[in-house]
Amino acid sequence: MSPEAALRWLGLEAQSCRIQAVGGGDIHRAWRIEAAGQRIFVKDNARPLPDIFRLEAAGLEALREAASATALLRVPEVLGVGDDFLALQWIDFSAGLSEAAEHLLGEGLAAIHQHSSERFGWDEDNYIGTLPQENAWLPREAGCARFFATRRLQVQSRLGASRFPAAVRSRLASLCERIDEFIPLGHEPPALLHGDLWGGNRAADADGVPWLYDPAVHFGCREAELAFTELFGGFGPAFYEAYQHHYPLDPGYRSRIDLWNLYPLLVHANLFGGGYIHRVDGILKGLLG
Repeated sequence: MSPEAALRWLGLEAQSCRIQAVGGGDIHRAWRIEAAGQRIFVKDNARPLPDIFRLEAAGLEALREAASATALLRVPEVLGVGDDFLALQWIDFSAGLSEAAEHLLGEGLAAIHQHSSERFGWDEDNYIGTLPQENAWLPREAGCARFFATRRLQVQSRLGASRFPAAVRSRLASLCERIDEFIPLGHEPPALLHGDLWGGNRAADADGVPWLYDPAVHFGCREAELAFTELFGGFGPAFYEAYQHHYPLDPGYRSRIDLWNLYPLLVHANLFGGGYIHRVDGILKGLLG
């Protein structure tokens, strides 16, 4: 097997390429293609979700444009995209992120987050993992709390209607009704977010330059992005120190980390069930008393 559609789009013939299967996630196949001195990363899927590769490519291009102004971090260039594949520039990743790379990542993310919009949302709905991510625009005046409640928590609650206990969905509804009490951030502008920033979606190359990939891009509240980096760990102190230095968070941020992380936990609950549902319910009980 080989990434036939990608090779055709790139104008390459399989017999003239060196093609190697590589690790690239749980959703798609992943390949390294070497041809004419060029190395290309391709992921493909014989039965992809509708537009998943095109939407990812659009998110990468938006992040790449924002990052290009800083020279602090990088985003892979899109070399080709089709219904069933995405081709990107190949990156030689290092084994981990040095303290210097963590610092660059924090400063670079702070710069990306300062790219703003007059609205919360995105031009199109996209995906968070394999789940739909609803991005219908809300005006800036509506606030990030209302965007988070209606476009994130309520959507995941609906997706989990047959999976989540009724008490969990009831508590989610109560939280959404009172969301402005818990997120008093009407002053926060919409920020360009990676949208799925856990440790597996960032790395450093052999030169120590940090890279971002596999996004779920939208304009949202930057606190949600920072909170997600803390959910599964993997980001060092230098990352947070650099971010805070260049774009300080609201003083109440730390009290809202669990609240923001309801969204990725709900996503995981919808995908995997089990303990994630219990974690969601524990946070809800703690918030609502």
